[in-house]
Amino acid sequence: MMKKAVAALMTVGLSTTLFAGSEDDPLLYKVMIDKLEIRAADGPDPLVLDADAWVGKDLDKFWFKTEVELADGKTTEAEVQFLYSRAVAPFWDFQAGWRRDIKPEPLRDYLALGFKGLAPYLFEVDAGVFVGESGQVSARLDAEYEYMFTQKLILSPEIEMNFYSKDDEEVGIGSGLSDMELGLRLRYEIRREFAPYIGVNWTQKIGRTADFAKDEGEETSDVQLVAGIRAWF
Repeated sequence: MMKKAVAALMTVGLSTTLFAGSEDDPLLYKVMIDKLEIRAADGPDPLVLDADAWVGKDLDKFWFKTEVELADGKTTEAEVQFLYSRAVAPFWDFQAGWRRDIKPEPLRDYLALGFKGLAPYLFEVDAGVFVGESGQVSARLDAEYEYMFTQKLILSPEIEMNFYSKDDEEVGIGSGLSDMELGLRLRYEIRREFAPYIGVNWTQKIGRTADFAKDEGEETSDVQLVAGIRAWF
């Protein structure tokens, strides 16, 4: 009886808290430029943009994500995602929506499902599964950690990995673990909302993806010095 009574009181308390919070749940938004950087390469130095934006309330939001790379004035890689996001646990959101790969051509569309949040030891994680029109299934894992030397000087190691269920030779993608990217960036927050940074970035194409790149006369691995800004508002 005591356990049932405690459970009932907790349920009532939680319901009251949620109801009270709903009276003060304003519509908010945020635009985050995670990376806007130049990468020093053997050929034309690419300009890379990695940005997110969201609008919504405490539990429910709509997200826009994009990754774009330009080299020699031309767009070489471009991806957009439009997602509905729902908070499902403290520090964790479930996201579902649509992803489109614009470059390299041809276009590819995917159903996007994933989780975004803060893992143990304060790792920021963005993990997704993408189901394509032709039965192609891919997965992506992004993870980042922030080490604070001071309140303004912050070192951020990060990793990104992409997996695919089958070859897509038209866009140079092979099955299995396709590519990996490791980065290390040191930023100085002039303000919390604005921080220039420098760093190094390593990319590696793997397996069949590396084979497709070699057939096209492309490099399969690259180490680049980077300089850019991180900002949000």
